[in-house]
Amino acid sequence: MNFDRPGRGGLVLGVPREAFRPSPIFLTLVALFVASGVMAWNRYGNVRFDVFLFVVSGWLVSLCLHEYAHALVAFRAGDREVAHRGYLTLNPLKYSNVLLSIIFPVVIVLLGGIGLPGGAVWVDRHAIPGRLRHTLVSLAGPATNVIFAVALVIPLVLASDYDAHWEFWAGLALLAFLQLTASVLNLLPVPGLDGGNMIQPWLSPQWRRGYDLMAPYGFLLLFALLWNPRIGGWFFDVVFTVGDFLGLPAPLYGDGLQLIRFWQG
Repeated sequence: MNFDRPGRGGLVLGVPREAFRPSPIFLTLVALFVASGVMAWNRYGNVRFDVFLFVVSGWLVSLCLHEYAHALVAFRAGDREVAHRGYLTLNPLKYSNVLLSIIFPVVIVLLGGIGLPGGAVWVDRHAIPGRLRHTLVSLAGPATNVIFAVALVIPLVLASDYDAHWEFWAGLALLAFLQLTASVLNLLPVPGLDGGNMIQPWLSPQWRRGYDLMAPYGFLLLFALLWNPRIGGWFFDVVFTVGDFLGLPAPLYGDGLQLIRFWQG
């Protein structure tokens, strides 16, 4: 990457360096994630609330990284406007739809224990040449969830005993499970979601027109699919199978879901 330094303020490919600095909001989320993890480990105060903070802050961090990955790959592929919009600062308030990207997914986590994908980063597709680059931009987000899931599962697999710090391990297992559900959901070929956007550039013009008509209703289509008992069952079968393959302890993430609902007593 080339650097241009006109005066005191540096530029990265024509964009001020400030556009790449992590925002205080994101750094606060990371600090909360680490601090609440330590509190859950040591059973400080109300341990159920500790686990709640641990899981929710960790999930918010992963959402920021998911959208950041989209923006970073788009920037490297040719869309410089993602930097000017603040997407590369990891600030969730800069997203084009905070409700769908942050608030709604957190509510779904608390109610149903599913890592729902959100639509946040607006990418100028006209600024990005080549179908492969478009696919990579869409793939970057789910790939981040996959990496996050594997990174969270590793300490769970290496741990020999969960009893001493059971609440912490349950929260970590739930967070890993959420990453698995987000990975699978984001890779589904649903119009408007990452999985659908990955294949959209490769469609024929006729199919692409139909895709573009359906894309705004991708979330509704996703809910309709998951509401169907058979399709929903297939979805969770895939998630459970992947979790078992990675070594994610099934009882633990169920315990974690109960723990984060601290208001239930």
